[in-house]
Amino acid sequence: MSSAATASRVIAVVGPTAAGKSDLGVFLAQHLGGEVINADSMQLYRGMDIGTAKLTREERAGVPHHLLDVWDVTETASVAEYQRLARTEIDRLLALGRTPVLVGGSGLYIKAAIDELEFPGTDPVLRSHLEDELALRGSGALHARLAATDPEAARAILPSNGRRIVRALEVIAITGRPFTANLPSNQSVYDTVQVGVDVSRPELDERIAARVDRMWAGGLVDEVRGLKAEGLRHGRTASRALGYQQVLAALAGECTEEEARIETIRATKRFARRQDSWFRRDPRVHWLSGAAADRGELPGRALTLVERPVTA
Repeated sequence: MSSAATASRVIAVVGPTAAGKSDLGVFLAQHLGGEVINADSMQLYRGMDIGTAKLTREERAGVPHHLLDVWDVTETASVAEYQRLARTEIDRLLALGRTPVLVGGSGLYIKAAIDELEFPGTDPVLRSHLEDELALRGSGALHARLAATDPEAARAILPSNGRRIVRALEVIAITGRPFTANLPSNQSVYDTVQVGVDVSRPELDERIAARVDRMWAGGLVDEVRGLKAEGLRHGRTASRALGYQQVLAALAGECTEEEARIETIRATKRFARRQDSWFRRDPRVHWLSGAAADRGELPGRALTLVERPVTA
């Protein structure tokens, strides 16, 4: 299948952090006449470069990359806003006969871009009342109410996750439907092929540790120090990013820089496991080995996969 034939198709390169998605995305875009659309929630933030492993200009190899450096670090991330931005880029590229190549490990962002997923609005007054109740009674009480209203949602949300419980109760009140009715489906809105980069856990853990060490050597602490002056600590989303949260703690004297580095490695390994579990639940993902032994063959296998007709 020629690049012209794949121009009406969306490619999504997914998988856990440090698996090798970014380089594969560049390769596919080069060979398909495409452009990359970022689907890493933290790479949308300006100035968060080292800690998010954002590709340099040289590493992008002339391939246009979109939805990088969109938000200030003080802005709260919005999946609904990302959906709007991503679909605008996808539709623009498809209209130009270019292949959109989504690259990232933020599972909900990938789904928001390519799948049927609606985001109910918010009610500031209702939200405020629920947050006041959360502060007064605790997440357990609100989780019990959620369990009585929408048992399936209660099973999916931890009793300690007050923020998600509040949002679920808000959506139920606004829509009059169970919160689970608004959860992501596997119904695509585009002709999409999802390529999952598969790396064994021991090898992935080694890659993560090595990447964090490179980030520290590359100036992550100075990057965070500069962003702190721009309000990073007050950003509800950016301040919690892996590496950034830990370095902020070190800068506040809550731990040493070495302790922050070790905790970043530990937290990133946990995060990678959650990413992998998320994508494994989607039967549409076609997994290809990104192991060191297979890295040379990965690009060719991925190109063959995305160029052939896919019915699954």
